[in-house]
Amino acid sequence: MAAELTAHELIAKHRPTLDQALEAIRTRAYWSPHPEHPKAYGENGSLDAAAGKAAFDALLGTRLDLGQPGTDDWVGGERSPYGIDLDVSYPHADLDVLLPAMKAGQRAWRDAGAETRAVVCLEILKRISDRTHEFAHAVMHTSGQAFMMAFQAGGPHAQDRGLEAVAYAYVEQVRTPDAAEWTKPQGKRDPLALTKQFTPVPRGIGLVIGCNTFPTWNGYPGLFASLATGNAVLVKPHPRAVLPLALTVQVARQVLTEAGFDPNLVALVAERPGEGIAKTLATRPEIRIIDYTGSTSFGDWLEANARQAQVYTEKAGVNTVIVESTNAYKGMLSNLAFSLSLYSGQMCTTPQNLLIPRDGIRTDEGPKTFDEVTADIARAVDGLLGDDARANALLGAIVNPDVTSRLEAAAGLGEVALASREIANPEFPDAVVRTPVLVKLDGAKPDDEAAYMSECFGPVSFAVAVDSVDDAVELLRRTVREKGAMTVGAYTSDAEVEQTVQEVCLEEAAQLSLNLTGGVYVNQTAAFSDFHGSGGNPAANAALCDGAFVANRFRVVEVRREA
Repeated sequence: MAAELTAHELIAKHRPTLDQALEAIRTRAYWSPHPEHPKAYGENGSLDAAAGKAAFDALLGTRLDLGQPGTDDWVGGERSPYGIDLDVSYPHADLDVLLPAMKAGQRAWRDAGAETRAVVCLEILKRISDRTHEFAHAVMHTSGQAFMMAFQAGGPHAQDRGLEAVAYAYVEQVRTPDAAEWTKPQGKRDPLALTKQFTPVPRGIGLVIGCNTFPTWNGYPGLFASLATGNAVLVKPHPRAVLPLALTVQVARQVLTEAGFDPNLVALVAERPGEGIAKTLATRPEIRIIDYTGSTSFGDWLEANARQAQVYTEKAGVNTVIVESTNAYKGMLSNLAFSLSLYSGQMCTTPQNLLIPRDGIRTDEGPKTFDEVTADIARAVDGLLGDDARANALLGAIVNPDVTSRLEAAAGLGEVALASREIANPEFPDAVVRTPVLVKLDGAKPDDEAAYMSECFGPVSFAVAVDSVDDAVELLRRTVREKGAMTVGAYTSDAEVEQTVQEVCLEEAAQLSLNLTGGVYVNQTAAFSDFHGSGGNPAANAALCDGAFVANRFRVVEVRREA
């Protein structure tokens, strides 16, 4: 096919951005090419707020035809957590037609080389970025995130994670030269001489199994890591969050076509209600890479049963914060209140267990008992969410009824320090908005252990009384080792305690945040600098993003010739 976008043009346009991304992952300094503020959009082809909202509204009730081969039906049925029926239809695929079509384009994509693949991926990301306002509404109305969070996390932050994966993929592929002249001396005899050619070869088709809560943020790393390393990518969204990833596939197919490649290198597979196609796809021989974010049970199933594929999982964990002492008590309370409240705790990084010595803690405001600390955290959350408009902007909406059920059941697990309350959303009357619940538990009681040693996804946290900081550290170690953790936090003004907690996190491979009291929170990570997960404890077998996340998506094949 004739290319409207030549590799030369794309390299000239995007190579500077790629180079900046490569420098950012080397230095780990702050950098992003994607603006976080909504007012930054509206020029140079990007949609402003009104145009983005209009574009989203125009999608409602339509059929999103991606032009894919093998479409045998149209499926849909998404309902926004804010109470809106999206009524968008998507192609349902005959896999025996679609998968061979996807494989057909891989040879030309492989032969294009690492740099061309990288800049094509950057063009896809640029066009997604130009439609950030539209994507924000799509993320908001499938995930339940409040608009500003959907805009930032579902837009620029997700795009950053996609670009980060492209940068890592490029580094790993160019680590080996394209060719080498090899000469081995043989003394008085003529030397042995070979010409060697090295080609990064894709594993096959990558499968991205999307999640409901962060469809783009969690979906883009795997999608772009596989695509940039030469693989075709099949995107299987969560049934309640199809639209953001369907739009992503649409953009990718358009760019691939314009760049002279087969658009079927990226395709969507949507499912009928209750079809459960993920298991079928995951064990197909054509699927050689799987990226999954979701429950531990299905992640474990994938790791055990998708034997033909390289499987990358982000599952569940029990995130823990040790509160031993602090020199900034008010800052600590404010930081924890925000971390517990953001997106109604529906983040894999939200703290769940707050381990507090039952004899209390030292602070810059004097000693505080366990009950005082717990009550002060509850008051900080109440103060943060006391205004309903601000609460709606922070909490968003409950993404599914299971979260509501866990929230309501949590109140019966122990003494309630902070009761959850319902908040009305005047713009979306059918939205379910609930503030967090904080429950006191005793770390010395076996009956309480079942609660705090299980993930309770949603706006539920436990203040767990422990006998000493040593007990807190050991409980932290056991929690990470047995249940996993995406994040660990600690508050301490004692250097020895800090070192002990740090050593546990190093030994158990858990990402640690110490003494956060300002505008950085334990449940937020920055692309190019922070690692999301470690891949070293049961919560996830991969980190977003490092070399290990991309390097096994391809293999280097060597061809030798006598010189």
